[in-house]
Amino acid sequence: MSLSLEDLQSLCILSRLEIASGEMEGVADKLSEIVTLVDALQAVDTAGVEPMAHPLDRAQHLREDRVTESDNHLRYQRNAQRVEQDLYLVPRVIE
Repeated sequence: MSLSLEDLQSLCILSRLEIASGEMEGVADKLSEIVTLVDALQAVDTAGVEPMAHPLDRAQHLREDRVTESDNHLRYQRNAQRVEQDLYLVPRVIE
């Protein structure tokens, strides 16, 4: 699939990116190659393929699930300007 310059301009608006007009065609070509690669990957039949967490056949070493730190929130909240019911109070940003 090839991206047109209009498609790229729409993507730039949506992603809030600014690409110089001299670079638009090169960027469109590179993005078209990426979309073509993704299309090729989606065309592969993956039925019966077991999902894996790592490409190498290795066991994942997990640590023991235990508490390693104590609760220090009261000590940290002593530095806060305003705290109420163990919550940090901050200025309103959205009205």
